[in-house]
Amino acid sequence: MKNQKKKFNIFDMNRDGKGVKKEDVITTPDLKGFFSSYKRKFGRLLSVNILMVLGNFPFIFAVIAFAGYFNHVSTTATSHIFPLLHGIGLHENSPVLAALNGIFGIQVELSVFSLTSYIFLGLSSLILFTFGPVNVGTTYILRNMVKGEPVFLWSDFWYAIKRNIKQGIIMGFLDLLFMAVIAYDIVFFYYNIGPAFFNIMYYVSLALAVIYFFMRFYIYIMIVTFDLSLFKIIKNAFIFSIIGFKRNIMAAIGIGILMYINYLILLYVMPVGIMLPFVLTLSNGAFMSCYAAYFKIKEIMIDPYQSEAEPEVKPVFTDRG
Repeated sequence: MKNQKKKFNIFDMNRDGKGVKKEDVITTPDLKGFFSSYKRKFGRLLSVNILMVLGNFPFIFAVIAFAGYFNHVSTTATSHIFPLLHGIGLHENSPVLAALNGIFGIQVELSVFSLTSYIFLGLSSLILFTFGPVNVGTTYILRNMVKGEPVFLWSDFWYAIKRNIKQGIIMGFLDLLFMAVIAYDIVFFYYNIGPAFFNIMYYVSLALAVIYFFMRFYIYIMIVTFDLSLFKIIKNAFIFSIIGFKRNIMAAIGIGILMYINYLILLYVMPVGIMLPFVLTLSNGAFMSCYAAYFKIKEIMIDPYQSEAEPEVKPVFTDRG
């Protein structure tokens, strides 16, 4: 019974966090320190992944809508000549007409959104109000893991959301908007490659995607750590995406390897590969990005002010804890 209880304790969101151990405090934030911390925190990352998935439940409505379970299904011809042949067939039949129907009368299934599908699609828009706050709550937990502080999953999650609810919702909306626009630009310019302008814009879009990918490492950490406006947070994230390039690249490589492993498992063991993002992949990738970003933020924005000789001087950046 004891072993069974221990086996399922990753799902206990009310379980108290462990006290800080000496080995939990990372003094040298290098690759060795990452693997040491990752090994000790792996069990808690599974719980964080569950928070990420359950918190963004509106995404499930979008999956249901686009899966087509409630769509109106009919058939249609693939050729615009078919209506003409059909009209002729109402008056006469001939071997030639039958041959033409065999070529131009091929039918394909046509699936159209029903009212129920649109309702599910509308419910999925709730992601605009959950995406940012969930990122804020889970980032606060991951940041504390990286710092080596004790973690109380459920209470820490809601504590961070309550303190940053306004910025979380606004940043979540902007985050989804930026990612959608960048993705659209990449696809649009890719399919219009040829003229010099479209070629240039395609590579510009790729560069923006890389930069914003790195910026996301820092945005939510700064929201839960500093009392700054969103404009300054986005501006600082852009600066960190450049000056923290080495750590960003290492995190990107780690996330890429993680995604590739998930893809291989999906190819060879499909049920397991489908389930991995719901239990493992999301939080593990987020932990890598948080580990890369936090210590760079600490080096530039926290340490210089903590070491000031005059404590009465108010620091530019207020640490929210």
